Amino acid sequence: MKAVKTAWFCNSCGAESPKWSGRCPACGEWNTMVEEKIRPEKKSRTLGPSSCSRISSPVPVSEIASDEEPRIKMPSSELNRVLGGGLVPGSIILIGGEPGIGKSTLVLQNILSIKSRTILYVSGEESAKQIKMRADRIGRPSENVFIVCETSLQNIEEHISNIQPGLVIIDSIQTIASDDLESVAGSVSQVRECASRLLKYAKESSVPIMLIGHITKDGNLAGPKVLEHIVDAVLHFEGDGQHIYRLLRAIKNRFGSTSELGIYEMCQRGLREVKNPSEMLLSTHTDGEDLSGISIGVTMEGIRSFLIEVQALVSTAAYGTPQRSVNGFDSKRMNMLLAVLEKRAGFKLAAKDVFLNIAGGLKVNDPALDLAVICSVLSSNIDIPIPHTTCITGEVGLSGEIRPVGRIEQRIREAEKLGMDTILIPRGNLKGIDTSSFSIRIIEIAKVEEALRTLFA
Repeated sequence: MKAVKTAWFCNSCGAESPKWSGRCPACGEWNTMVEEKIRPEKKSRTLGPSSCSRISSPVPVSEIASDEEPRIKMPSSELNRVLGGGLVPGSIILIGGEPGIGKSTLVLQNILSIKSRTILYVSGEESAKQIKMRADRIGRPSENVFIVCETSLQNIEEHISNIQPGLVIIDSIQTIASDDLESVAGSVSQVRECASRLLKYAKESSVPIMLIGHITKDGNLAGPKVLEHIVDAVLHFEGDGQHIYRLLRAIKNRFGSTSELGIYEMCQRGLREVKNPSEMLLSTHTDGEDLSGISIGVTMEGIRSFLIEVQALVSTAAYGTPQRSVNGFDSKRMNMLLAVLEKRAGFKLAAKDVFLNIAGGLKVNDPALDLAVICSVLSSNIDIPIPHTTCITGEVGLSGEIRPVGRIEQRIREAEKLGMDTILIPRGNLKGIDTSSFSIRIIEIAKVEEALRTLFA
């Protein structure tokens, strides 16, 4: 019997080393080497039509057929948007996110609505009864979805051979292990081996595979970095467990843009698509009274524009040190904007508490929201409301200038569609754009002082 050998693997890049080192010799990361047992791999059969028996030959690029295969449309239009139009046959997709964020729910409610193909759902974390309970809660029974609870890669391959599915779901890749390796499931070598075998099957059989992955406490996908290189697309499902909104982003996509964004709302019966996020992120005051400290900003997430409510509260500091509290916005950027407001506009806020909140629990990184933040803070400070039919967009520089922002025409169209009658934009941002088709009043400003005079006279 051969002795079991060990090797050291990097958690970051998957590089193998015969001995431990504090720094990975391949990627340079520190304290990422872990020890795993290894042994010579056994020869295992491959699924689908094998191409190992023939040698491929180089083909001129001009002779390669460019016929685009039809994509597999998923029931969720938001998921199709992020994927670039649907699932590509033979592709392998990785979906990651926080525990309990709704990854399995998103995948399950989509596959339960597909009636045109046989689907194999492999679960390594839940029992079949637990999945059935979730399917009953979603309320979409299906006869063509087969559930199997399995963690052995060899047994999964056997199930795939017997069922011949048109779509395979693996929940999750960190729970699958190959019998050819001695290491435990979720280790660097196991994740790399299982993902490579599944990728080979997907490419040879043109059957798409969706992998659900764990993430670490740092927010990165668990396992070696090579896992993200192996798959065709990496989708990140994010959101705050205390709020109902979920965002689906594409971190990597070989078949579409990584600028798309899908928005969902968590309900009792699963995830509901948010077609128009602007209408849900704006509060409606039934009494028609405008409140101070609230402004409407026009922001972009990917290539989608929507209106969002920026709330600010400024009050006299009750204690010696004033507080700065921020939700959904960069706290360092808010401190910079407060310094600009004090230096360029002359408002003293050093002895006052400032609280800032982005409505809906979203986290916004768009610099075009700078001007809306400044206007909300000043509105609360002087207790003068901003009209709820006025929206604001613009990036603020350190000298107090309002810098142009991208996709300004798309932002104006979104504000116009939501019934806004006035929008403040940076001066010079409309160069080369025909404004005759806009019915909304457009006010161009160049300095922070101009915006304050326009809103508060």
